[in-house]
Amino acid sequence: MKMIWLCAGLVFTGQIFAADEWRPLFNGKDLSDWDTFLSRPDKSFEVPGLERDAEGEYTGAIGQNKDPLGVFKVAEVDGEPAIHVSGQGNGTITTKESFGDFDLKMEFKWGEKRWAPRETAPRDCGLLYAVHGDLGGVWNTWPKSVEFQIQEGDTGDLWTVGTRATALATKNDKGLWIYDPEGKSTDFELKTEIGNRCVKSPDAEKPSGEWNLLEMSFVKGNATHIVNGVVVLKLTNCMRLDGKAPQLLTEGKISLQTEGAEVFYRRIEIREK
Repeated sequence: MKMIWLCAGLVFTGQIFAADEWRPLFNGKDLSDWDTFLSRPDKSFEVPGLERDAEGEYTGAIGQNKDPLGVFKVAEVDGEPAIHVSGQGNGTITTKESFGDFDLKMEFKWGEKRWAPRETAPRDCGLLYAVHGDLGGVWNTWPKSVEFQIQEGDTGDLWTVGTRATALATKNDKGLWIYDPEGKSTDFELKTEIGNRCVKSPDAEKPSGEWNLLEMSFVKGNATHIVNGVVVLKLTNCMRLDGKAPQLLTEGKISLQTEGAEVFYRRIEIREK
């Protein structure tokens, strides 16, 4: 029997970790510490047993902890274990554990495969944090969360997913809000004129096929996005919007997305504060 003691540190799967010590979220062997969710698949996919309508469209999501297409697997890549995400369809793999104040670091790199309907779009996925509620709570696809965007050319962007967050930003001549430490305090939320995206600045992503290091901190509802050692976005006042009134968002799970492109995640570590 494994016993869990809470004192000066945390015993996690039999090991003691101090509050300020890095520990892995991916054990390198299997995905037993994670839950999966897959949304309604593209009609071109063959999903045994999933109902279709008269036009051949699927009528519902694949759901939680069901992965008939083998989207989420463990693989050895460049000599070490990684979470291999095929990219076939939309969904997430989410920690069973929730976290309050923390630092997080991980690496990702793109694979080759892309799937309908995004075969020609930029490769896309994401790191979601402060995840709360049902895993398919937004559009029966994503959990309510704050997103550290991972997309070719856009890695580090903020997307609020059923949430709200504030960043210093300036609107450019294309109508996009760009992170700007000298800009004005701006709230990002989906159902508003401004919308739920703040573009990172600068662009620090490496070319596709190379490993990228992502780092972030999340403390008392404030977050920092760091790409390959460069701070590309800071945000404050992350708010959850699923109650009678907005509340400061201070904890939640961690999700990694599948969104139409093959991707590998590795060296996923957290340091709780």
